[in-house]
Amino acid sequence: MIAQKIDVRAYTDLYRNNLLEDVIPFWLKNSPDKEYGGYFTCLDKVGNVYDTDKFVWLQCRQVWTFSMLYNQMEQRQEWLDLALQGAAFLEANGRDPEGNWYFSLTRDGRPLVQPYNIFSDCFAAMAFAQLYKATHDPGHKAIALTTFENILRRKNNPKGKYDKSFPGTRPLQGFSLPMILCNLALELEHVLDPALVDRTIQEGIHSVMDVFYQPEFGLILENVTPEGHFSDSFEGRLINPGHAIESMWFIMDLGVRAGDASLIRKATEITLRTLEYAWDTQYGGLFYFLDIKGHPPQQLEWDQKIWWVHIETLISLLKGYQLTGDQRCWDWFEKLHAYTWSHFTDPQDGEWYGYLNRRGEVLLPAKGGKWKGCFHIPRGLYQCWKTLREIEKR
Repeated sequence: MIAQKIDVRAYTDLYRNNLLEDVIPFWLKNSPDKEYGGYFTCLDKVGNVYDTDKFVWLQCRQVWTFSMLYNQMEQRQEWLDLALQGAAFLEANGRDPEGNWYFSLTRDGRPLVQPYNIFSDCFAAMAFAQLYKATHDPGHKAIALTTFENILRRKNNPKGKYDKSFPGTRPLQGFSLPMILCNLALELEHVLDPALVDRTIQEGIHSVMDVFYQPEFGLILENVTPEGHFSDSFEGRLINPGHAIESMWFIMDLGVRAGDASLIRKATEITLRTLEYAWDTQYGGLFYFLDIKGHPPQQLEWDQKIWWVHIETLISLLKGYQLTGDQRCWDWFEKLHAYTWSHFTDPQDGEWYGYLNRRGEVLLPAKGGKWKGCFHIPRGLYQCWKTLREIEKR
């Protein structure tokens, strides 16, 4: 049975209206630091600031979000102005003398936590590349390029001197960076050499689909040995459903770019397989972490229901349905949509809650913090809205 157009239209309007009339106004009103620049991300239920530390990857993500909306939806000056405010703060304060991006800063821009985490660099490259599309400022392009070059230099040892593991005893490679590079290559395609884009994409697809995806399990592992094999350890048994499913819509986008229908179908199947594996049949929603052998995970928050996991899964399901017509994607979308919108959204005070317990009750009423900022929800709402429009056209 094909989804009825009237149902699709209702979803389309809902996702667009929540983005433009709820989520974005929440951040426009409450996040700008008009004294020091940049953004507050530690916002309580109603948008009050409860901590003023600035986490660089969240600063970068918000620059990207408002630049993307300006470029893709509507050229609203207030969106561009807010992106520029964050970019100026980051350009002045965000990097160490070697060009690595710090993890966190004080409100006025003094370094708090060393640049141990390469994801600050990844989102800085995304932010300034997207901003460059809007401004055509060569300075923004230069920051995106030098940051991406630094990522490539560090990718085989991303934590460098900040890595706390003992070298050689149990070497593992993590899924996060190859996954992000699949998306980052597309984000920077307009500023990179085409050969480098193609090489980065091919390496990313290989890592995600041939190394971390394990056919014997039918799932993507979060960590594997340097040779790509299974490690029977806490880290090696770890399944991160959100990462796995989020990466699949990145792969679908790459499949569209390459005209590779088989890659799109494989990504759709992995999405569905992961969703079926991670769905909480007792309370609904997706588990945060799982152990591939069913052992207790070491993450105590393993059974929480997390905002970004659910919105990223909605994106992958809609893209899978749009690109393949697989009815299972639509059926799962409706089921997950019903859970997500009845548990995470806050019609009273705006934006979405981030953290629920297993039963779906709000654990933390805050709308932002050290890990949740202005990124996954607006990006997800935009991607869902855009994909639903394409589904409507059928």
